[in-house]
Amino acid sequence: MPMAYRITHTTAYEYAEPVSICHNEARLTPRATERQRVVRTDLRVAPSVQTIDQDRDYFGNIVHYFSLSEAHRLLEVTAASEVELEPLEPSDLALSEPWEELRDAMRAERSRDDLAALELTFDSPHARPDAELVAFATPSFSPGRAILEATLDLTRRIHRDFKYQPGSTHVATPLSEVLRARRGVCQDFAHLEIAMLRGLGLPARYVSGYVYSRPNGEGVGPSMDASHAWVSVYSARMGYVDFDPTNGSVPTDEHVTLGWGRDFSDVSPLKGVILGGGDHDVRVAVEMIRV
Repeated sequence: MPMAYRITHTTAYEYAEPVSICHNEARLTPRATERQRVVRTDLRVAPSVQTIDQDRDYFGNIVHYFSLSEAHRLLEVTAASEVELEPLEPSDLALSEPWEELRDAMRAERSRDDLAALELTFDSPHARPDAELVAFATPSFSPGRAILEATLDLTRRIHRDFKYQPGSTHVATPLSEVLRARRGVCQDFAHLEIAMLRGLGLPARYVSGYVYSRPNGEGVGPSMDASHAWVSVYSARMGYVDFDPTNGSVPTDEHVTLGWGRDFSDVSPLKGVILGGGDHDVRVAVEMIRV
């Protein structure tokens, strides 16, 4: 039986000086997938805008574009969605191919799926491998080990060895610093694991979304006041499988997907350019309710 969730995601920018013009793009509409059905979705902007255009980006994520040409000191964008999520039947990760087999196939195969996965083996702005990152990942990837089994082991090690600490990093914090400090947030841990996998020649993508936290505090999510991020790894035998290094788990029925790309830069929930404004404060609030 599917799980139903109602999600409200509000982002507010408050500026010290008036903003005369702003152009924005929002990736705040959940994706429709084999397991995820979008029942309804609505995007509201204040001050109101005349038009909001919709398109899909390179990775197939829904993007909304809107502009404001009247002076304003406060911009508030609210996305409200209702999603039904089919529970994931646990797979035997040991049935995936040996990780070296997939690594070598990425260099030789030219099928459509393999080519799409191949681009996820290269560096991206927030996920650049180095020797120290690869050294951390290597113990999980013993010779001949199934790629998804090895990835779960790495996911659990990151969860065990790193502390979730909001405010300890920002989007530009180098992964080398995250690795040294052993602390960060979900975005950091996703980038960390992606860079480690790519350093081994394996395809991994960044997933943006939400994770449910039960009111009694027993949910898998670290908080309810921000969006979440995790990792999706490609197996030629089993397709893409999600892993959540923040929680050391394989997502089942409590992770709602917004979109995916190479890293955060491809799926930022809201970004744009402005004229004016000066200093500003940003407030983000996410409420995810099981219906």
